[in-house]
Amino acid sequence: MIEEQQMNTREAAERGSFFKRINSVINGARTDGGAANRKPIRRNSRRKGSCEASFWRGTSRQDVQKVLMAARQYDRANKEPGKRNGPLGGIALEVLALFANLVNYKSGRLDPSLDYITDKLCRSRDAVVRALKALRDHGFLDWLRRFEPAPNEGRGPQVRQVSNAYRLSAPKRALALLGRWAGRPAAPDDDEAARKDRAAMEAEHIETLDLAGLAAFKIEDSDLTEALAMMGKAIDLRESAKRTESQSTSFFYA
Repeated sequence: MIEEQQMNTREAAERGSFFKRINSVINGARTDGGAANRKPIRRNSRRKGSCEASFWRGTSRQDVQKVLMAARQYDRANKEPGKRNGPLGGIALEVLALFANLVNYKSGRLDPSLDYITDKLCRSRDAVVRALKALRDHGFLDWLRRFEPAPNEGRGPQVRQVSNAYRLSAPKRALALLGRWAGRPAAPDDDEAARKDRAAMEAEHIETLDLAGLAAFKIEDSDLTEALAMMGKAIDLRESAKRTESQSTSFFYA
């Protein structure tokens, strides 16, 4: 009787050990605990390289700048009295301007990492995440989460999360704020009025740009734009240093 009970106990322990190993394999667990340190793949993520063709679309410098101007007008028009920012906010407009400089006009490719965005804008991760959400909620941005195969050792999922694929857009309610500039005039009689509207809108937009942004606005070639943007930043830094030095000298002689 005692021997039979010991045998049943041993068989139960063996069955428990067997099922534990099965669960370990199913869950992708590793004996060294490495799987526990892997970051989970975000929900609704798509495999990199299999989803972008139908998501990205070619664009032009004019269309991208139209999105930027529409966003600024929309944020200004919907700002509540007493509030410092509109529904998008300053950081969201900074993100949108950065994306306007990064997007590939021919293919529409736009997939900077979150670390790249935070480094370029010198903003916190949380602030950038909130800005991205605001842009998507108000119709100026959309994205696809993506993953790719990862050559990890051991059992379990061999994939890792990668940067999102982004796409710029402008909702109709925002484009309507641009007036005639939002589209081509319907009749020849409107040509002159449309040109005046466009010139005024562009002039207002250009006033908000630094030299790097001005290069991106005027020139569609990405390589040339990048070179001129670097030159523009250097000039801005030099002019800023001169102004600081001039103010210091004036204060000394005063």
